[in-house]
Amino acid sequence: MISRELATKLRDAGLRWHPRAGDQFQLARSDMESTGSEVFTVSDMTIEAHEYPTGTVLGFNGTTEWALDSVAIGDALWFPREDQLREALRATFVRLELSRDGWVVTTRFRGDERRFDAPAAEEAYGLALLEQVLASA
Repeated sequence: MISRELATKLRDAGLRWHPRAGDQFQLARSDMESTGSEVFTVSDMTIEAHEYPTGTVLGFNGTTEWALDSVAIGDALWFPREDQLREALRATFVRLELSRDGWVVTTRFRGDERRFDAPAAEEAYGLALLEQVLASA
């Protein structure tokens, strides 16, 4: 899983989340920090994404440890998986390589080839995507 810091940077840069089963998130509202670092998983059984004209709401179906009916998607911090990050890079992704210190993702974006190093592959993918989202804003 990518770091909370990188997930926050991706969200703040404009990466859009369309929740689907298997996605992981934490509560991001400051008044909910008491939940600590608890990670929730979207599932058809426990946490479902409900689409309304006013926005997406994550509904908790009564199986969580504490009382919470629902939370607006803007109050949740998504942690994209490695496959989702790679998919978001689309045709700009060139390769993933193991390095001495971890992993390197190489992309080709707007004609420039760039390398992104990180201890974990998903973090390297996330760094590459962050640069592209920021450049596209």
